Amino acid sequence: MDIVRLLPDSVANQIAAGEVIQRPASCLKELVENSLDAGATYVQIIVRDAGRTLLQVADDGQGMSETDARMAFERHATSKIAQASDLFALHTMGFRGEALASICAVANVEVQTRREEDELGTLIEISGSQVLRQEPVQCAKGTNMRVKNLFFNVPARRRFLKTDQTEMRNIMQEFFRIVLVNPQVRFTLIHNDETLWNLKAGTDKQRIETVFGRGSRNPYSRQLIDIQSESELVTIHGFVGLPEAANKNPQQYFFVNKRFMRHPYFHKAVMTAYQGLLHGDSSPSYFIYFDINPEAIDVNIHPTKTEIKFADEQLIFPILLATVREALGKFNIVPSIDFDTAGKIEMPVFRPDSNIPVPSDFLKRDTSYNPFRSTHSGDVQRNPIDRNWQTLYTPLEEQQIQQLTSAKKTTAETLFEQDYTDTLQGIPYQLAGKYIVQPTTQGLLLIDQHRAHALLLYDQCRKRLNEHNGEVQQLLFPEIWDVGIEDEPLVEANKTYFHDLGFDLSPITRGSYNVTGVPVLVGNQNELLVLQQILDSIRETGPAAGDERERHIAWAMAKSAAMPYGRPLTEDEMTNIVAKLMQKRNFRLTPSGKTIAVLLNSEMINNLF
Repeated sequence: MDIVRLLPDSVANQIAAGEVIQRPASCLKELVENSLDAGATYVQIIVRDAGRTLLQVADDGQGMSETDARMAFERHATSKIAQASDLFALHTMGFRGEALASICAVANVEVQTRREEDELGTLIEISGSQVLRQEPVQCAKGTNMRVKNLFFNVPARRRFLKTDQTEMRNIMQEFFRIVLVNPQVRFTLIHNDETLWNLKAGTDKQRIETVFGRGSRNPYSRQLIDIQSESELVTIHGFVGLPEAANKNPQQYFFVNKRFMRHPYFHKAVMTAYQGLLHGDSSPSYFIYFDINPEAIDVNIHPTKTEIKFADEQLIFPILLATVREALGKFNIVPSIDFDTAGKIEMPVFRPDSNIPVPSDFLKRDTSYNPFRSTHSGDVQRNPIDRNWQTLYTPLEEQQIQQLTSAKKTTAETLFEQDYTDTLQGIPYQLAGKYIVQPTTQGLLLIDQHRAHALLLYDQCRKRLNEHNGEVQQLLFPEIWDVGIEDEPLVEANKTYFHDLGFDLSPITRGSYNVTGVPVLVGNQNELLVLQQILDSIRETGPAAGDERERHIAWAMAKSAAMPYGRPLTEDEMTNIVAKLMQKRNFRLTPSGKTIAVLLNSEMINNLF
């Protein structure tokens, strides 16, 4: 009995849908890319229940004829390519002819489409790969695609969908990847009858500013540097972020031929260009666009088409590295070297006619000295200082090693076990705008002013979180905090913490909050930056327990509200910080384990001389 059989088209389409349509975001991506391939200048996206109930994409593109509209839903039916060689000359986003067939296999699909030269358009309704109806219809030029009840006939896939907040975050991610590389197209995104985005056509920089600069006090584009490079192999343009604007959650995008891509190798090139310019684990933002001959890349190696193979990536790496470095250098981010003066040493010149007195032994020399002169025994004559040189490198005795180790242990562990309040003497002074130097009877106490102030504020933040009573200072002019749709659920879930610290927040639209009050502790610091750093800390801790999360939030608040480096301190301010710090049982380390204070005792200072 034969057991090999040909699968029905409906089953084959469902299998294909498992690779191509993984969630509502991937369905949206395929529909919008079809609109862009059709030459649309305006794309409207309507989403309901994060795509579970409805995903609608309407465009003003060229539309389809009656026959094309019906053929578009067949497997491997496409207008993008005609033969295998076309795969290496792609100028469109789609090309496989699998997306629409996969979508209609797992959803109810309704499409209305009309070409400009046609009087009537075409209406087609498909459910689970079955065509329910096809008829003429009066509609606008372009295509209007409605995808309803995604995965209605695949219950297992529907159960594996995440919460609406998570699925909507994925939709926003795909939306950003598309709109950032198509600034010439106007986009509108509506979710549950609320307009989230209305992006006008413009330039790359205008689109970036609109997407990531909304609600910020300073233009986002001021944090970016233009990059530009042209060669026979590749053209690179776009923007990279200033090092001082780097953070733990940067915006990083690569695009090739107007297609979003992930490329760790090229990411390494960008990070190499920033080497020595970043602090901690922060990373720069970048928006980099590659234009390259389609024959030099292969986009057909993954169903999502975000993994792209370059034929000459090892040649592109140094081009990208040099391009970013050049851009940073032009803005004096990378220190320049003057090869005409660098390393030059000014030496005095003595001339016979000079009036400068020269000591008699200034240039005295021994004309009979010969380091290679042989003795009677045939050995080379050696300088007396070179004899018995081995004694200079006699190994340390074990007892000496133990004494040094013990001394080091005493310095590191026992110096901070005592109370230093009674040992302070003299007045403190500031060093390099960063350290407080406090003389003591035992030596010098060096204190990091920012970390010390943060440690003092940390206790106050913990107290406010425990008592649920933060001191609020009302703002004369409210600020707008734009967190974005993707982080709105995180803010809502932790809104109590913000309130307990002293922030007065009220929602304006999805992803935006009106800040009318801030904690008194914030002082003159940027309240939006403080809020963002607290949110970053909450995101990093993940599903941490209540007390652990409170510690992270309190420390994030304290660090961002503490006095910055470079701020001049008065004698009273330094005395106050030192006095309060001495009252703490352990003032040496921050809650994150970084050093606050170091004691240079008399013995250590004497050893320096």
